[in-house]
Amino acid sequence: MNTTIQKRIKSDKILNLITQKTDNQIFIVGGTVRDYILNVETHDRDLIVTDEEAESFSLKLSKILNATFVPLDVENKIYRLVMPDKINYLDITNPIENSLQKDLLRRDISINAIAVNIRNYEIIDYANGLFDIEKRIINSIDEHNFYDDPLRILRVFRFKAIYGFEISQKTYSEIKKYINLINNPSVERINYELLKLFAGKYTVEALKDMDKINLLEKIFPFVFELKKVPPNSHHHLNLFEHSLETVNQVQILYEKSDKNIKEHLETISFGGHPNLAYLKLSAFMHDIGKYSTWTIEEGGRHRFIKHDDVGSKLAKNLLKQMHFSNKQTEYISLMIKNHIYPSSVMSAPEITDKIMMRYLRKMQDYSIDCIILAMADRLSARGPDITDKIVQNNIENLNKLLRFCIENYQSLKPLPKLLDGNDVIKILNIKPSPKLGEIIDALHEAQISGDIATVEDAINFVINYKNTSNNQT
Repeated sequence: MNTTIQKRIKSDKILNLITQKTDNQIFIVGGTVRDYILNVETHDRDLIVTDEEAESFSLKLSKILNATFVPLDVENKIYRLVMPDKINYLDITNPIENSLQKDLLRRDISINAIAVNIRNYEIIDYANGLFDIEKRIINSIDEHNFYDDPLRILRVFRFKAIYGFEISQKTYSEIKKYINLINNPSVERINYELLKLFAGKYTVEALKDMDKINLLEKIFPFVFELKKVPPNSHHHLNLFEHSLETVNQVQILYEKSDKNIKEHLETISFGGHPNLAYLKLSAFMHDIGKYSTWTIEEGGRHRFIKHDDVGSKLAKNLLKQMHFSNKQTEYISLMIKNHIYPSSVMSAPEITDKIMMRYLRKMQDYSIDCIILAMADRLSARGPDITDKIVQNNIENLNKLLRFCIENYQSLKPLPKLLDGNDVIKILNIKPSPKLGEIIDALHEAQISGDIATVEDAINFVINYKNTSNNQT
């Protein structure tokens, strides 16, 4: 492993420039070392400088590297240098209490507590992190570190989700003592760890491990309700297990996808995390509206009428309470609201380009994501009434819709605005009201469907819509 680290440091142009232009005592630490050993590509480098104040060293280094200096946490002497390419960055600090040993031993887990001198490649490993990386084990360093910062509890499961390492029984035992503190950190810090967790390859394994110690319900209270909904004629799993399996199927579909879909799901469109992380969180939450809409008919059939709409509203409220951003909240609530939509589109008696174009126009940037979620949902529900033929036909039709969206998305042009609210007010001689909003929405839906294309069409539509509404009342 020493050789692996040496090779990575020697081939690192930024670290080489630092050693050439400075004479300071500098160590790469934590995640950087871990990723070097695991041969994972990384663009961030965590540095500890032991013989100069971190601020003055960072300012000096910013000039050498032509990097942007950002004070991340002045109180704790943490500074960031953003490289000119806006991709690579350095986080620089001094060791806690000027002791590299104390600094490393106050970290969360052993695999994040290794330091390497960038000049002579000496490895500092007080917590046996190298051994744990080799054995693929997540080991805590000191249980009091969880008390000092309970977010470290969640970080254990984040690294489980990313690397698939086993969590040691010792670490489990220590975490259990402090799980009631899990909501003490700021919700923003919790969200960051959660989204990192949902971006990992082993998300489901991590969620199951969290559930074993009742940690999931402390972060997501709706889990308690999911567990109350049993299997039924359409679902072979209870609702909680179905939700986990839907997350699992999203990951499998992503791994099997072609280049275009993978690139889309790996894209960071907003909020600093890939689309895949938000999609898997949406998959975990997609049925949270079922418990409150759950009824059982006389014949024993379970019904969940409008659970998609109800779930979307519940998710929006929960995500706002957890301080997710507007865009993150919009994405997840939209996925939940529309997770049945792609299958509904493709269950039409005759599937035409017009029908599929309507879907694409309505979902636009979210078209691919919603189809993947619908596929994952279908593959996760295999109750006694769901035959292999039903699943096969559903997936084949969803793949057809997926191909259509990929082929036509780039040529999709924004719909022209035919009429606005003021136009409708003049045409119908009405006042602003909820009815006006209803007409505007109906007009937009008709335009998406291709039923209207000109201003004249739009005028006729709103006149007829009003007359039809009046007749119905």
